[in-house]
Amino acid sequence: MSDDAEVLLERDGSVATITLNRPERLNTISGPMLSQLAARLTEADADRGVRVIILTGAGRAFCAGLDLQTASGGTGIGSEGSGGSAGMGADFNMRNSPPIVLQQIDTPTICALNGGAAGYGMDMALLCDLRVAAESSKLAAAFTKRGIVPESGGTWVLPRMLGWSKAAEIIFTGRTLAAKECLELGLVNKVVPDASLMEEARALADEIAANAPLAVRASKRMMRNGLNEDFEDHVERVLLQLAPLFRTKDFREGMASFLEKRPPSFEGR
Repeated sequence: MSDDAEVLLERDGSVATITLNRPERLNTISGPMLSQLAARLTEADADRGVRVIILTGAGRAFCAGLDLQTASGGTGIGSEGSGGSAGMGADFNMRNSPPIVLQQIDTPTICALNGGAAGYGMDMALLCDLRVAAESSKLAAAFTKRGIVPESGGTWVLPRMLGWSKAAEIIFTGRTLAAKECLELGLVNKVVPDASLMEEARALADEIAANAPLAVRASKRMMRNGLNEDFEDHVERVLLQLAPLFRTKDFREGMASFLEKRPPSFEGR
């Protein structure tokens, strides 16, 4: 892929790294980035050799939100002249937007949070399954300070993560949260020195990738379904999911490695 692409995809073994590549604009989201990011996420999820996706940003910020400079100039996202749904462009498909793709794909996602994540960037970080944050990183819920709402999933994910009252406090005030506070609230899984961010994110990805990929993907799918099911329906769905897993080569390998007291070697079959 060309280095001048606004979203890069690199695969190293069973881990794919997707990088927002607009560092001169703090990785603010342009119109082309929307379709590129959705396409790269979909591509990585469809690759059976990929067991974990890491999402990060080039330069000193993860993502400073939508590109409001071009929007205010009447040419970018949110402008009346850009056409299409909500000013996203004539070919914009809400059902294929990056936040929805992030929420729907079965491959585990880790946000390597390098620097600031504001607005749209904050929502994307929170929609990843796990977050490893650099010490200098911040989450900025600046929506109401800009006259908008969390348009990319924040009003859905924050109450589920924090409860109504705390989510309301953060969204209504438009507060910026430092990495340490994010950790205390449970918004990130760990905070690490800036210099070791990608190393720590990769170590977590490798730990997940060492497990049976079909079972990991199914577990994520069951967790996602469980958000909208009652307990009895969810238990029934999980039991139905067990049947095909019992027939996999990975299940047999998992049992054999346990009995033989050795590390398993899963193939995703």
